[in-house]
Amino acid sequence: MMVQVQERVHKGAVRRSPSEGRRDPRHSYGPLVLVSTKIIFSARPQGSRRSTFNTVYTQSHAHTMGIVEKIKEIEEEMARTQRNKATEYHLGLLKAKLARYRAQLLEPTSKSGPSGTGFDVQKSGDARIALIGFPSVGKSTLLGKVTTTASETAAYEFTTLTAIPGVIEYRGARIQLLDLPGIVEGASQGRGRGRQVVSTAKTADLIVIMLDATKSDEQRRLLEIELDAVGIRLNKQKPDVVFKKKTTGGITFNTTVKLTKTDERTIRSILASYKLHNCDVMIREDITTDEFIDVLIGTRKYIRCLYVYNKIDAISLEQLDKLAREPNTVVISCEMGLNLDYLIDRMWEDLHLVKVYTKKRGVHPDLTDPICLRKGATIEDVCNGIHRSLAANFRYALVCSSTKGKSSKFAPHAQKVSLAHQVQDEDVVSIFTK
Repeated sequence: MMVQVQERVHKGAVRRSPSEGRRDPRHSYGPLVLVSTKIIFSARPQGSRRSTFNTVYTQSHAHTMGIVEKIKEIEEEMARTQRNKATEYHLGLLKAKLARYRAQLLEPTSKSGPSGTGFDVQKSGDARIALIGFPSVGKSTLLGKVTTTASETAAYEFTTLTAIPGVIEYRGARIQLLDLPGIVEGASQGRGRGRQVVSTAKTADLIVIMLDATKSDEQRRLLEIELDAVGIRLNKQKPDVVFKKKTTGGITFNTTVKLTKTDERTIRSILASYKLHNCDVMIREDITTDEFIDVLIGTRKYIRCLYVYNKIDAISLEQLDKLAREPNTVVISCEMGLNLDYLIDRMWEDLHLVKVYTKKRGVHPDLTDPICLRKGATIEDVCNGIHRSLAANFRYALVCSSTKGKSSKFAPHAQKVSLAHQVQDEDVVSIFTK
């Protein structure tokens, strides 16, 4: 933006320098004059958009760094504080403050700020799996082995610079596999393109953390910390807590179990720190302070995770046996093609998908084109998967269960069911409308 300064001299006053605001020596003994300054904002010349962008980016970066410093201070204070019954209350307040700062770190500081190059691709298929790991652990090689997509691979780090989608066709389902760029320590705070990677991971139905079997478990620990910092809870269930805001009446606190990891005083102090003075809280399991904060924030994602150790051809049999016995773990070698079929089987199991076949009246069911749904899906979900109008005009459905599914009481004979009926894997469904 260009700025012009115009001066107007009025008799009867001392001339002042518009830049310094002092008496001008050229008119020290002459008639009094008054100088009025007028600032004119002209149209922005071409090429100045970059300077505005840089200004906004600098302000955004400074804001982010300020939050990062506050987070570091809280983490250092928590590390210094000895954990015991007397310090639980203080640690609870620190955890609540830490969660707020981390949430602010993930939010954009300004709508006009730099958005960067997003690489989140459109979700397609019946489910999405996100491949996450440090650079050069074999993510791109795995994508090329189990899908028909070619992802650039090389012996150096940071080969993949954007998200590359591939499709796994398995048991009649189409599963989208995303090869995300390698992340580094501090990704949740914006280092590299880590914030975009972990944000994309939130949209996945299953996260596959790929690790190098020849390296220490420090990689796994760092990746878990980065994902936890952005609100992704791996292999955990949502806490059984009912939280409801209200306009009046204060705080109503109830629990059906004995709390051993937190207490009512700590929970009330956390509610006060979030300025929640009128709400109902019902706790139905023995939760921690962190889990209660997750319920308050309400944006946490609880996602299944599979740990995949690559390059097992480069370790000893003793190390291989130890890794293979760990929970939620698969050991593979992309280079030699070892155990890849078992990996796909485990992915399918952890996605908890069910296949449902449809049947028209008087026609044999089409067993080549199933509808894939999440476990626990109902007949209403089947209707919506075919066409939205089916649920609105629904009369009843006939379900013929396979020997594997058995959602019908009278398998293999058809059972008349309602919209709320839960379907099982390989059920055959006929829908009748009004």
